[in-house]
Order: sequence, then C-alpha cells, then structure tokens
Amino acid sequence: MLIMKIKRKHNGSVMLMAVYVIAMMSALVIGMLQMNTEEIQLMQNHVNLAGATATAEAGLNDAFYELRNDSGWTTGFTDKVFNGGTYSVTVAGTLPRLMVQSTGTSAQSFVARVEADVTVSTSSPYIIRVDNLRVNE
Repeated sequence: MLIMKIKRKHNGSVMLMAVYVIAMMSALVIGMLQMNTEEIQLMQNHVNLAGATATAEAGLNDAFYELRNDSGWTTGFTDKVFNGGTYSVTVAGTLPRLMVQSTGTSAQSFVARVEADVTVSTSSPYIIRVDNLRVNE
C-alpha cells in the first residue's frame, strides 16, 4: 500500500488574517482616542465659558457695590481687569428701576453676558433687589 503525503500550501492566509485583525484593532483604538480628545475639548470649553460667566457676574457685583454707595451711579465699566479676563458693565433706565448688563471675557476669549433688572431703594443705604436675572441670553 502506498501512502502519499499531501502537501498543503499556505499562501499567507494566516498572515493576511493577522494583518486584518491588527488593522481592525487599530481602527478601534484610533476611534476611542478621537472620542476622548473631543470629550477633553468639550470639557475645556465648558470650563472656559464658566470662567467668562464668573467674570461677568463679578462685573455685576461690582456694579451693585457702586449702586449701593450711590444710587445715581450710571457710569459703568469698560474692560475692567478681573481673573485674567475683563468685564464691561452698562447701566440703563431710571431710578428706581435699572437694567444692569455685564459682559465678561475670559483669558481664552470666551464671552458671557449677565443682565439684571433691579429695583434700587430710595434711601441710603441703597438696597438693591434683583427682579429678573438673565445669563447668556
């Protein structure tokens, strides 16, 4: 009886499969890195906008301080430095009802606006009541 040996040819199919698996894993890892990069950028934008909003609120508080000392104060502020950024404040209306608007700019150039409709008391010390507060509208 004659036994023949059968030779099988492996024309690189194992290598092709390995390359395919590596390519798929690489695509998966790259996709995950891209998602993480976008999440980090979104978080940085959120932090920078929160900084601009805090700066705008500081401008509003600064204006309230001035109004508590002098209810006729309507000068406002222009590019007053705060926390690495700046804020500008305008005061409009007639006593006792005023509209105070503060625009804050962060060090990274993010901008936020805070507006308050207020009522100022007629006697010293001037008490300020905030009737309506709008943030980034």
